[in-house]
Amino acid sequence: VGGSKATLYGYFKSKDELFIAVINDAASKQFRPIFAALDRDTHALPEALQRFGESTLEFLCTEAAIQMQRAIIAEAGRSDIGLRFFEMGPQKARHDLAHFLEGQMALGRLRRADPLLVAIQLIALLECETVTPCLFGVVQRLSKAQIRQAVQRALGTFLAAHGSAAMAGPPPPPAS
Repeated sequence: VGGSKATLYGYFKSKDELFIAVINDAASKQFRPIFAALDRDTHALPEALQRFGESTLEFLCTEAAIQMQRAIIAEAGRSDIGLRFFEMGPQKARHDLAHFLEGQMALGRLRRADPLLVAIQLIALLECETVTPCLFGVVQRLSKAQIRQAVQRALGTFLAAHGSAAMAGPPPPPAS
């Protein structure tokens, strides 16, 4: 970009503002295409959600994304940075996913329920076996195969709970 720190900080009220702007920009660039692809996906719901889950987790489980989440969590108790990040990132993603899921409910592919709650549950299922262990350093890196299998298991549970009768399929692979 060029310029001095003073010039850069002049555009923002604080370092927190700058930090949030940088994170929001990076996350937006990553997630905008993922959600756009989900909205355009003409495949069956399980395949569309599989691609969504894999793309999302391939980003969220990168070292850079894990470090960013750790930094935000560490700072959350001292400022409103956690709240502001949550509103611009995870909360927006929840609402975008809820909008998609509501459309699937209208088409009869998912049982009718609160779309936002259903989105929150899907995200939790996707992250519990992947992002959470990465955040705590239990897992350093997940392979594409591990992510694919974790998404399959998450979707097996999700579709068993929320899928219409027509969505029933084979059980997901066991955890390794």
